[in-house]
Amino acid sequence: MTKGATTQGKTPRPTARGGAVALLNAVLGEGALLAEAFDHPDFAALPPAERARAQRLALTVLRVLEPADKVLHPLMRKAPPLPVWNILRLAVVELAEGAAAHGVVNEAVGLARAGRKTSHLAGLVNAVLRQVPVGVALNGVQKLPRWLRQPLVHAYGRDAVTAIEAVHATAPPLDLTLRAGAEAPDGDLLPTGSLRLADRGQVSTLPGYASGGWWVQDAAAALAVPLLGDVKGQRVLDMCAAPGGKTMQLAAAGADLTALDISGPRMARVVENLARTGLAATCITADALDWQPDQPFDAILLDAPCSATGTIRRHPDLPFVKDGSEIAGLVALQTALLDRALGWLKPGGRLVFVTCSLLPDEGEAQLTAALARHPGLSVLRPTLPGLSPDWITPDGGLRLRPDYWADKGGMDGFFMACLKRP
Repeated sequence: MTKGATTQGKTPRPTARGGAVALLNAVLGEGALLAEAFDHPDFAALPPAERARAQRLALTVLRVLEPADKVLHPLMRKAPPLPVWNILRLAVVELAEGAAAHGVVNEAVGLARAGRKTSHLAGLVNAVLRQVPVGVALNGVQKLPRWLRQPLVHAYGRDAVTAIEAVHATAPPLDLTLRAGAEAPDGDLLPTGSLRLADRGQVSTLPGYASGGWWVQDAAAALAVPLLGDVKGQRVLDMCAAPGGKTMQLAAAGADLTALDISGPRMARVVENLARTGLAATCITADALDWQPDQPFDAILLDAPCSATGTIRRHPDLPFVKDGSEIAGLVALQTALLDRALGWLKPGGRLVFVTCSLLPDEGEAQLTAALARHPGLSVLRPTLPGLSPDWITPDGGLRLRPDYWADKGGMDGFFMACLKRP
């Protein structure tokens, strides 16, 4: 019996490919975020190494869905049900990567045969995949959905959006933020100081992990804390702190730090990360719209809730799950949090406003509106090493896009600006 196949009355053992298909069915069929699908039995029952492989396979398919479909469409007279589509998509992507045809096709057929609603189409899966050669070219890129692509074309131009989509099509490298003098793995030092690893490997086994010498943080995300300037000995608030990369940066810089987040489970991750790195912060779980500090702060970092459209290179499931309907509510929440945070600053204090969004409504427009609402508020223009002048907006904000450093693997999309209270 081929791997992944089944016989009458027997349940096939879970495989990485089956786990990947289960994840794809959840994202594309149920509208679930990938992380929300991790409790599916076909995925959860896998050993850790196979779960990692299943997740990698699902992410790869989501990054090249349209090119994979272009290979499949001419080979069928009509579209099969989604679970069969996803089996075929996964197989095409593996064949494009050079996987052995025998194993790919046999397990794809087995997965179809094992499904109650797909068993009658196992022959179709076999017939279609026998026509797909190993090394088949996946031409084109996965386009962003219209609700997102249209405003981005308006903001940055069609060529820039095409370049962003090209970066989204490849798995991102791993970026680390280093502590001074700490042990670190081999990698390429980026102009802004982050260490980039082309081969991710198992993070917890890398040199310096156990001793807390570094933490995983995209190079773009790592720029927000330096915008605040020297925070040593200063009273600093990290708003919306989880999962804690910026918290650790602030703590490592010597801030008298308070970390605030609304989510208990996410704050638990912050506490774990601080413990591993031997860094300290006062951690508070509360809603920033209700919480009130007992005294003002010298500096505040507000990493505001947003659409996360700047992180699609790491989370290619987002365009398939979101539809843009949440943007207006997020913009209103960002505005409320920003105004509240400005009221907690000492005179002359600094606030860095950050969103991991590509949409100007969650970035440049927020900065313009804040300056109009708060007379005397000023912007401290970025002067950090490694920044391109093209990344700085006319108002003095920092706009980062995935197509920047495309030859190095790109970066996440962010908007950030440092505001100074009069």
